[in-house]
Order: sequence, then structure tokens, then C-alpha cells
Amino acid sequence: MSEFFQDNAEVIERRWPALAARLMAEDSSAVQAELTQGLGSTLSVAGIQLTSRHDRVHEARIQAASLPADKAQLHVYGTGLGDLPAVLLERPGLERLYVHILNGALFSLVLQLLDQRHWLDDARVELLYAGDLPDICTPFFALPAEMLLADDFNAKIRDRLVSEVHLSFNNREFDPQSPFIVQRLQDCLPVLLADDDVAQLFGSCAGREVYVIATGPTLEGHFERLAAIRGRAERPLFICVDTAYRPLRERGIVPDIVVSIDQRISLRHLPFEDSDGIALVYLPMSDPQVLKAWKGKRYGGYSLSPVYTGLRERHPRALLHVGGSVIHPAVDLAVKMGAASITLFGADFAFPMNKTHAGWNDGDLGPSVNQARHWVHDGNGERVKTQLNFRGYLCVLERYIARHPQVKFLNSSRAGARIAGTGFNEEFVQ
Repeated sequence: MSEFFQDNAEVIERRWPALAARLMAEDSSAVQAELTQGLGSTLSVAGIQLTSRHDRVHEARIQAASLPADKAQLHVYGTGLGDLPAVLLERPGLERLYVHILNGALFSLVLQLLDQRHWLDDARVELLYAGDLPDICTPFFALPAEMLLADDFNAKIRDRLVSEVHLSFNNREFDPQSPFIVQRLQDCLPVLLADDDVAQLFGSCAGREVYVIATGPTLEGHFERLAAIRGRAERPLFICVDTAYRPLRERGIVPDIVVSIDQRISLRHLPFEDSDGIALVYLPMSDPQVLKAWKGKRYGGYSLSPVYTGLRERHPRALLHVGGSVIHPAVDLAVKMGAASITLFGADFAFPMNKTHAGWNDGDLGPSVNQARHWVHDGNGERVKTQLNFRGYLCVLERYIARHPQVKFLNSSRAGARIAGTGFNEEFVQ
């Protein structure tokens, strides 16, 4: 080991002995790093620069300026080359700086190459692996390079960091002043006022088992079994998301409730011809023509989105939890109806079997599987391809599950994303 590593390791062993043992076990030789020169220099891993190659300290000062100056505790995700922790420790009012390791092998390599004692030995610093905590901490700065280079152990926290960083960008299309949104809400209002409040469904299934059916590829493996269960006199309640409705009906499976929130859902997704006796739960961004055509009972509600602020004040309705995907209000509805246990079908948040959705062609409901550039761990701990927004939806659902410990959440497949807080329904999992 290098002289730098011995000096750095001595500090870490003294302050965090358990963490030091983990770092010693990291395989830094697996990190293919090279020196990248500019006006200064930095390390590049797989073509990704850890820092600026021109002025690392200036870059760190810009990063530090994004964090509030009056906070006594701050969090940094990723260790980089130690520049950001060093700059933040210049703040006299800082009482505690938590540095969360996102790639253990990479940090081990940095400890061999550079002296990091200037921040490691500061009494205000706490060093830990990001994945040791169940969620992210705020206020934080996440080093961009290490959000790309996070290792498997820290991947779940990486996903939550990315979701948080992208939140305002993802919400840009939901501007309450958008002419389209204003017109859509105006067109939908007569339908909403004529329909029942979704609150009428709350508490109506106390203690019952509920199946929440999404459209992920693993749903295809359950069609036959779901059809058989649907025919029983006593059975779970079937709640499906809008894009799962047509594939289910094509296989003779009639859901009890359909949930729809997306302004782009059309009659192609929700054919109305055989919708008698099926409840439709919706938010008023839905297409009013689709709503009017539906033959079953309709129930309207809102989310906490600013889009609905005016409507919520003038025409109160119950709220459903929304976090970007229709799976969120579908699950929230099941919980508010009183479900004791919820089994998730097709809640894959990924592209297992190299497919995007069950019952739809590749690209019908979004980007093609060939455009997937990201990954999550599946139920077997293996990497499975996904897209960035799916990872964000998964984070939202996992946080929701953590807030509802009174409900038993089960997954019907190991092939999709591993959902923290869920077990597996052995009746369906092979």
C-alpha cells in the first residue's frame, strides 16, 4: 500500500474502525482510473471525471455555494478527491459534516493516491457508507460523477438522490398556469362535479386482501392465475392501473376498479364498451371524453399537486397520493379502502425479459427498451435494465410503503425491481 494510504487509513481506523475494515476489503484494483490533465488534473473512471481537470477547488466552492450557509449539519454524497468536504469545513458555523461513500472501491483508490487527512481528521466529520442508511439526508450535495459511479451496495441511495435532484425538472410540465392545464381542468370540471367523491370508497374494504395490478412485463406470467382467482366467489379486490385495463380484459379478467390520472390516456387505453359495473377512479387531468364514455361508476379526487390548488379550495374532494406514476394512487386507494395486505402485479419499474410492458408493443407506452441506459436490482439481486423515471417512481413507492407499516405489502415476482418494504407472495413467485 502507498504511504498516503497508510496515513489516511490510520485516521480512519482510529475514528471509524468498523468502516476501516470494510474499506480494506474493497477491491480498488477493479477501478480503471487514469490521470486526466488540464490546467490542473483529476482522475477519470470509465471516461467520467471525478472533478474539474482545471480548478478542483473553484469547482468545489461553486458546489458548496449551493448549500445553505446557516445550517449546522450538512451531507455530502460521494467523496470525490476530498475537495468539497475541505471547502465546507471552512465554514465556522458548521457543526457536523456527514460524508457518504457512494463507491467504496473508488474511495479506497483515492486514499492510496492523495492525502485526505485534512478533512478526515476534522472532529466535525462523520464518514459512512451511503447504503447503511435507509434514505437520503438533507441538506445535501451529491457529486455528479459518483452518482454515475455508485456501486451496487449504495445504488438504492443513488437512485433516491437522482430522484430528488430531478424533482423540479420532472414537475416542469405541471405548471398550473399552463394554457393546456387550465383548459383541461375547465373541461373536466362538469364531469367531476357530477361524479362521486373518491372518499366514498375509503374504508369500504377493511381487512381485505387487494391485488394492485400494473403493466410491467411480469404481469404476463400471471394472466392465467388471475383469471382463475377472479372467478372465485370469495377473492381479493382487483384494482388495476389504466394501461393494464385493456390487456386484462383481452384475457377475460375484469377488474373491480380502474385508476387513471394521466392526461394522455385515451379510449385506446380505456375502451368503454364493456365497462359496466367497473368503477373508475380518476384525477381531473384525465381526458373528459374518456370519463364521459365510461359506463361504470366514477369517483373523482385530487392529489396535492399545485395544479389542483384552486379546485381543491372551491370544490373539495379527497386526496390520493401521486408521485409520477399511476401505481402510486392505485396503491394509496387500496390502503385508504382499508386493505390489510396488498399484492403488487406488474410493478416492475424495469424491463425484465427485455420488454417494457405487458400486453403492449415495445414503445407503445413510452421509450423503447433499447433506449434503457440505467439499472436497478431485481428480486434476485441482479441488475435489470430500466429508465430514469422508473427509478424515481420506485423511490416514491418505497417511501410510501415505509410510512404504512400496518399494511402487508407483497410482490408477485422477483424478475422486476426489488421493492424495499415488500415480501414475496409465494402463491405467485416461482
